[in-house]
Amino acid sequence: MVKMLLGGMGKSVLIYFLTLLGALPLGLLVAFGRMSKVRPLQLVVKFYISVMRGTPLMLQLMVVFFGPYYLFRIPTGASYRFAAVIIGFVVNYAAYFAEIYRGGIEAIPRGQREAAQVLGYSRSRTFLTIILPQMVKRILPAITNEMITLVKDTSLAFAISYSEMFTLAKKIASSHTTLVPFVVAGVFYYVFNFLVAVVMERCEKRLSYYQ
Repeated sequence: MVKMLLGGMGKSVLIYFLTLLGALPLGLLVAFGRMSKVRPLQLVVKFYISVMRGTPLMLQLMVVFFGPYYLFRIPTGASYRFAAVIIGFVVNYAAYFAEIYRGGIEAIPRGQREAAQVLGYSRSRTFLTIILPQMVKRILPAITNEMITLVKDTSLAFAISYSEMFTLAKKIASSHTTLVPFVVAGVFYYVFNFLVAVVMERCEKRLSYYQ
């Protein structure tokens, strides 16, 4: 039982970090598309964000896993299950991160961009050296909230029968008629969230250089 739960913990942690690895940079690209002056691109990105935020993540995982077969008759076996989990989580969380990024970028006074332009800074240099550092500082609390939510959302992988921590705990509890696996799972999620909160709080303090 212990080995199974440890294996489930490892899978949940892997989902978590791979989701962040994909969703954080993708969210920035989506935010750029959302703020684009190209109207068709802006509308497509707005629709994507609306769908991702307006439908359950569980449903999105099912679409990603079963969609290729029902739409294009492409067979999806067990080997695709983990990839479907990561794809579903990444595209979902990228939409949320994109809106957080957009809020952070638009909160920067326009005068700073104009001043950088007067000094001869290119748009990319202005973003990397002036906008990005301030944006990161402003959005960190909101990003932290999403990262904590992601810890708990990893349990939704059960929707496509991927055996992460919570799914294994449920199977063990059913077969052994005991609540101990659920207690272990609850402790795991709490400790994981606690560690994430501690790390992000330290990051916030390091960025509070004017306080």
